[in-house]
Amino acid sequence: MTTFTRRTALTSGFAVTAASCAGTPKMTPYSAVQELSGGIFAHGVASGDPAADSVLIWTRISGVDGAAEVAWEVASDPDFAIIAAQGVVTTNAARDFTVKAIPEELSPGAQYYYRFLLAGEISPVGRTRTLPIGETATARFAVVSCSNYPFGYFNVYDLIARRDDLDAVLHLGDYFYEYSTDGYGGEIGRKLGRQHIPAHEVVSLDDYRRRHAQYKSDPSLQALHGAHPMIPIWDDHETSNDSWTGGAENHDPATEGDWAARKRAALQAYYEWMPIRDPKPERVTEAIFRSFSFGDLLTLTAIETRLMARSEPFEYSAILPSLQTPEAVDRFRTQILADESRELLGQAQLDYLERAIRQSVASNQPWRLVANQIIMAKVKTPDITPHVTDEDVAALEKEWDQARAFVAISALGLPYNFDAWDGYPAARNRFYDLVRRAGSDGVIVVTGDTHTWWANDLIAEDGQQMGVELGTHSVTSPSPFAPSFLGGRGAEYALLANRDNKDVRYVSGENHGYIDLTITHSDARAEFVAVDTIESLDYNAFVKVAFDIKKTKKGVAFSDADGLGFKEGFLF
Repeated sequence: MTTFTRRTALTSGFAVTAASCAGTPKMTPYSAVQELSGGIFAHGVASGDPAADSVLIWTRISGVDGAAEVAWEVASDPDFAIIAAQGVVTTNAARDFTVKAIPEELSPGAQYYYRFLLAGEISPVGRTRTLPIGETATARFAVVSCSNYPFGYFNVYDLIARRDDLDAVLHLGDYFYEYSTDGYGGEIGRKLGRQHIPAHEVVSLDDYRRRHAQYKSDPSLQALHGAHPMIPIWDDHETSNDSWTGGAENHDPATEGDWAARKRAALQAYYEWMPIRDPKPERVTEAIFRSFSFGDLLTLTAIETRLMARSEPFEYSAILPSLQTPEAVDRFRTQILADESRELLGQAQLDYLERAIRQSVASNQPWRLVANQIIMAKVKTPDITPHVTDEDVAALEKEWDQARAFVAISALGLPYNFDAWDGYPAARNRFYDLVRRAGSDGVIVVTGDTHTWWANDLIAEDGQQMGVELGTHSVTSPSPFAPSFLGGRGAEYALLANRDNKDVRYVSGENHGYIDLTITHSDARAEFVAVDTIESLDYNAFVKVAFDIKKTKKGVAFSDADGLGFKEGFLF
């Protein structure tokens, strides 16, 4: 393990109010819940996509042939003495026996309880909330991403389920992974007895449905869904790794068929199994982008960066042969990478986001929050060639076929991740431009995908501060900045990434967890809440680090806090 001084940790000049930096963090022990739903309602219940007067509620029925009429009830009390709404939904095999209902005429900013009834059986009782209107003092979210079933227990979900003070859980994608039992995480899955179902990579509609069913058979995930409404977006693994409009890195048409057919199957299963409202008839299935207004406090926009408009991402091994001279590297950076035609959001989504942000500004809400899949800040790859051996690279190459090319390219000063916004700089500029046109003084962006903690400044090409970015670690998926990565040099790699990138305030690959984000009219606070293990159902939870965010003359920015930062020897 490598230690760093406070001076080197603060090289990029970030100011952080650190809950855990003043000393050893307080550890709170837990044992993950093991209680599962059973019988007809074996996959539990869930709610999501709240509005001020409605919320979607979900379940799935098992062991039933043919169509079934499932009753539902929503009450203002857990004993269902005061029924606020009720109804019946018909389901059948065509929608894999999943059930969705949207209770309406509910009160804004209120807590409700819901349940389903069929054939004398009653589902578990779920708890949910509607969105507030008018004066709203605070909003609180748990921000999560990247739950790969074989890599470990969902202790992060268990921890979130224990809370009773959240307005919603923001799931930023990679809710499940499409790999086979021999793929990513397979070895650990065999060790823990958590192997994927089906055993092969998911490709067909039935495959995707079975994979969803497996994840919703996890007790910790069931507990989370039953405790809080979720606002989910997908990333790539809900379809296939590094997906874009025309395909995916992990899709082979020769053996896995037509990409469009696979994508349709994945999205059908997603809308069936997730607590999300179905797309409106006038919108394409891929148009998952939407917005949520929290009274006079903030507007949350959930965006789509994968399937609607994304151009094909660059792969390290594909571009490396063309980068053999400084002139070639410069040409790639300034002409090929920066090509205006490289798209990420698409015009329809840009227009929607501009309207939503304009409305937020016109309503005098102080905050704009963006739920986003991939790192938005500019992050240059640190040169790791002096820090790794050929043996390190060979070991990494067994897990990642791009490893050798990635290490070589790291010496060229190019972006760390071409699959992130850095691979689409013109698209990022277009997003920043719409934020400016809409009159917003900045945004808070929350990001998943990387299995790593981030606190980043969002700086436009002209130097304007566009906001801040908070990147959440994963529920289980491993980080490239974890200490064990790169032959045990992952922590050093994190330090290099922080030192060599002025927009990066903090980066760490240690400890899976979630972001506890609280927003008030005057400021916001993000606590990075971590667990110490995912390989045992007994775990400790602690606050790893915390950041205060305020409005300044430059816009949304991390708050200065003189004298607060990393203690001497704090480990990334």
